[in-house]
Amino acid sequence: MINNNFEDILMNRKSVKVFDEQVKIPEEEMQEMIQKATKAPSSVNMQPWRFLVVQSEEGKDKLRPLIRFNTRQNDTSAAMVVVFGDMHNYEFGEEIYNNAVAHGMMPEDVKEEMLAKVIPYYKSLSKAEMNDIVKIDSSLAAMQFMLVARAYGYDTNPIGGFERDQIAQAFDLDEERYEPVMIIAIGKEKNPGHDSYRLSTDQVTRFV
Repeated sequence: MINNNFEDILMNRKSVKVFDEQVKIPEEEMQEMIQKATKAPSSVNMQPWRFLVVQSEEGKDKLRPLIRFNTRQNDTSAAMVVVFGDMHNYEFGEEIYNNAVAHGMMPEDVKEEMLAKVIPYYKSLSKAEMNDIVKIDSSLAAMQFMLVARAYGYDTNPIGGFERDQIAQAFDLDEERYEPVMIIAIGKEKNPGHDSYRLSTDQVTRFV
């Protein structure tokens, strides 16, 4: 890891629009960053985030017409990481909880109790309710990924402006199952990101 200064990682992260086109990210390093991003919390640990790493020219050509005003990021970044939420995430519930027991993270009786409650409950949720859950959880992982990327010496730009109704199908994913959350452009800055103003805590916080 290049940078272990959390204050610097947090306070000096900026959204970069134009990247150094010569910089590529090895797949092993990308997987390592994503693995660390998945330490983010999720509701009942269902981990609904799914990552599609678009790094090839062919992949970027597919993505370009779907990202509206963000083509600079697509064309110059090392990769565009599309974050989806898996609407059927509960299908991994038994694997997650069984491994928690196997690794000494959870007693067997707690696993049985949780599975008996969680899986039926998740299956009973409406599409809108599940959509809310996967988007909240996947956004936590997406933010963590951006901070991890900065620690590794990379810059990012979260993108919300894209054709949400087309992107899963464009990459041969089940559009009913995989809900697009955001796209994160990643690479090394060519044009530095600029500072942006933040409202004061007095304006956004209330103590009761």
